[in-house]
Amino acid sequence: MITVSDLELHAGARILMSEVSFRLDKGDKVGLVGRNGAGKTTLTKVLAGFALPAAGTVSRTGSIGYLPQDPKVENMDQLAKDRIFSARDLDGVLRRMREAEKKMAYGSAETKEKAMNQYGKLEQRFQAAGGYAAESEAATICANLGLPEKVLNQPLKTLSGGQRRRVELARILFSDAELLLLDEPTNHLDQDSIVWLRDFLKAYPGGFMVISHDVELMDQIVNKVFYLDANRAVIDQYNLGYRAYLEQRQIDEARRKREYANAAKKAEALIAQGEKMRAKATKAVAAQNMFKRAQRLLDSVEAERQSDKVAAIRFPAPAACGRTPLQGRSLSKSYGSTEIFTALDLNIDRGNKVVVLGFNGAGKTTLLRLLAGIEEPDAGEVIHGHGLKLGYYAQEHDTLDTNRTVLENMRSAAPDHLGDTEVRTLLGSFLFSGDDVDKPAGVLSGGEKTRLALASLVASSANVLLLDEPTNNLDPASREEILNALRNYEGAVVLVTHDEGAVEALDPERVLILPDGVEDFWSADYQELITLA
Repeated sequence: MITVSDLELHAGARILMSEVSFRLDKGDKVGLVGRNGAGKTTLTKVLAGFALPAAGTVSRTGSIGYLPQDPKVENMDQLAKDRIFSARDLDGVLRRMREAEKKMAYGSAETKEKAMNQYGKLEQRFQAAGGYAAESEAATICANLGLPEKVLNQPLKTLSGGQRRRVELARILFSDAELLLLDEPTNHLDQDSIVWLRDFLKAYPGGFMVISHDVELMDQIVNKVFYLDANRAVIDQYNLGYRAYLEQRQIDEARRKREYANAAKKAEALIAQGEKMRAKATKAVAAQNMFKRAQRLLDSVEAERQSDKVAAIRFPAPAACGRTPLQGRSLSKSYGSTEIFTALDLNIDRGNKVVVLGFNGAGKTTLLRLLAGIEEPDAGEVIHGHGLKLGYYAQEHDTLDTNRTVLENMRSAAPDHLGDTEVRTLLGSFLFSGDDVDKPAGVLSGGEKTRLALASLVASSANVLLLDEPTNNLDPASREEILNALRNYEGAVVLVTHDEGAVEALDPERVLILPDGVEDFWSADYQELITLA
């Protein structure tokens, strides 16, 4: 269904991969893995037809469903259910059926008659496209992804980032495409929804390629693994399940290490012999042949592969501040007729660690946006205490200007006293070096955007961090780095996360449960709410 021949992809001047060829067929369930920034997201965009390769060809047959990491929707006034139904071109028919129903109920006699005729024709089209069975199928998918009927009848602009992401996932799963390209599909899902998605994909009759850092999900759903090696700009293909792939990689690395060590030992002996012979003019040619044999020997085996680089994430030493640098007093927020929370109070004292829990749509992201000053409350106020320096990490990377380069984004976030060399050095520690710093932020992968946003926080000397799902999109090594940063940060943190490891690293003193605004001391009793939130 997708055939790739001699593919070459670039990120600026950097070659992400070259001379890559493979096929994706029905029944292929492929896990695409590799470190952040290796080119996984870029590859899926090219496969889906949303970007062009630098060289090579991609041919497609059959229907393809594509879930990008950061889905964009032009019409934010569209109802969530209409967005989902648009995957099978049912949204327009259903919308016109609803309009005809209104005319049949409230119009004049002539209007009612026309509406009835129109409704009959529309219903025939609706039935031909799957009709009420399709509607029931969509409802089942939505319910299992935590999207109740109330949410489905709201415009997209009133939904949280996590809810919009789940609407897009529901749309792709409802599309009935023959091949799915899924980039981090478990982001913003609670544990029950992840389990359901895992079972859905295990039973999926078509093929798919999935990017995910959820090891358990990958272990249970994939029958092939494509490893994108950023150091070698190639894809290693394994016709194995995920656990077997991990074991095989370890075996391969151990074999490469042994073979190269043996070759290096023999080459060293040849070079030593050549060095002895080269002193004599009569044996100069023989000595050169020795050196050439040594080089051929080294070239005949693969060197031990370089380990993937990992960003060095360390949150800043917090600037001095007063006892209570941040307060929310009687905060209320609604979107249209939908009330998110009301009369919510929250005090963030110096060095406090607070985790915010609640079901998807309970207002967790909204609260952080209010505290960060991105949105205004309908009632109440956010009070900045003495010496407050706020650092905000947005779940949707809203703090990044996608039209500006990596370097420009970093310069605007860094304090005035940091010079160009220091800014570039800091970016280098987050794996942005050379031409990478001149890339527009809009072309970065989700993991790269995460690293850039975190780099901005590191430069800020913030004493209160507002962190909204900071471990999303990160490979395991980078995730461990941010967990270590959380463990060692001395300032105050307000954390929203589905990641149990992040809460464990934070070691919170308090928990805030939304939408009710119940505040309590943290205890292990709240642990099970993290993945359900």
